[in-house]
Amino acid sequence: MYYNISMTKIKEPSVANAFYSGDTTVLKKQLDNFAKENENHYEYRTRAVIVPHAGLIYSGQLAYEGISQLDKSVKSIFIFAPSHRVPFNGLALSGYDEWKTPLGTIKVNQEVNSDIAETFDAEIFDEAFANEHSVEIEVPAIQHLFGNEISIIPVLIGRTNPQAVAEIISEYYDNPDFGFVISSDLSHFHPDKEAQRIDNETASMIESGRIQELRYEQACGAAGIYGLTEYANKKNYSLIRINLINSSLVSGDKSSVVGYGAWFLYEGSKNEFIKKYYSEYLLELCRKIILSRFNREKVYTAHAPVFNQSGACFVTLKKNGNLRGCIGSIIAHQPLINDIVQHAQDSAFRDPRFNPVEENEVKDLTIDISILSNPKPIVFKDEQDLLEQMIPNEDGIIIKDKGYQAVYLPCVWEDLPDKKLFLNSLKMKAGLPSDYFSDTFEAYRFTTVYIEE
Repeated sequence: MYYNISMTKIKEPSVANAFYSGDTTVLKKQLDNFAKENENHYEYRTRAVIVPHAGLIYSGQLAYEGISQLDKSVKSIFIFAPSHRVPFNGLALSGYDEWKTPLGTIKVNQEVNSDIAETFDAEIFDEAFANEHSVEIEVPAIQHLFGNEISIIPVLIGRTNPQAVAEIISEYYDNPDFGFVISSDLSHFHPDKEAQRIDNETASMIESGRIQELRYEQACGAAGIYGLTEYANKKNYSLIRINLINSSLVSGDKSSVVGYGAWFLYEGSKNEFIKKYYSEYLLELCRKIILSRFNREKVYTAHAPVFNQSGACFVTLKKNGNLRGCIGSIIAHQPLINDIVQHAQDSAFRDPRFNPVEENEVKDLTIDISILSNPKPIVFKDEQDLLEQMIPNEDGIIIKDKGYQAVYLPCVWEDLPDKKLFLNSLKMKAGLPSDYFSDTFEAYRFTTVYIEE
């Protein structure tokens, strides 16, 4: 059944006519429609994505959008996916030379398979793939986008330490010939509102790198998600949201839904990504938001999904080089787009140090946006140790003690380049004496990406 004349071992489709159409014409038309409807929010091309694996009718559009973010120069694509039907330990690899779908056959990279089996807790185990959909459902989109000349490395994840996935990604990522698809759905069979809450929590863990908190009931492919996120943490890379939806978008049934999410790997921080691709958009948005107070025009805040990720920012207004307003958040607590819009308004009209901006002033204002990284605690034994760890012109610093708190953005180093003077001034800003210190004194550092006019 699985051999042709040249004795090439070919795996027949397992879930055609169940998770996707087995008719070539119907399947190609569906994929053509996915391409046509692809919102393609981002210019950036990546080599690693997280995408869903439900039936094409439910999550195919989002999975297609995720896979379309992959760099078209890759020659071989890993597909990491959870095993739903066959329990086993370690990782399962495919022993077939090619996999077949209604779009034709696609090669399995057996050379890489051999290397993985030799180095990692992995072995050929075709039975695990026999009725499994989580890998196969991604193959038609790969064929449609890359053609059948590309090869795949299907990897089913059984009972294993998810660190194994991170190690394989780390082993092969430096070679630009390889791409990586992490196949996973999110929450299963909750009412819509509860599913959205759970999936937003999962998204926050992925996007902030807090992956150790992820539970398997939040995502069936949690091990694969863990592996890619752990690799991103190690390299100081980021996962950028493509979209977050659930099955009710298609079915209309909100009583019991399955969640779907897609992300791509960016080789840098989320804030650097936003600065590189969206600086002009954000500065223009802030100016429109301020002007809307006077012209009463509704500001259309259409935005890429990355702005639905949590973020904290300060918006600073200057007039003739002098401060005219500055309000912001230290801790991310809402979508970044909301934080930016709110603080553009607050800086112009609610900074208690200044009168509200008047309409004739807006043309003379310059706008700066500071997007903050997540604060991280500084562990120190005494004040001198804290001072030695502070990095001028790089660290923003937050201090807390006994109900007192204050923050300085990294730009304050320009006026206070001496560490001791910087810290003393920050204490006084918090309402503490400049020579104050105690055993309960806390300090946190963060970095800032500046977007300036």
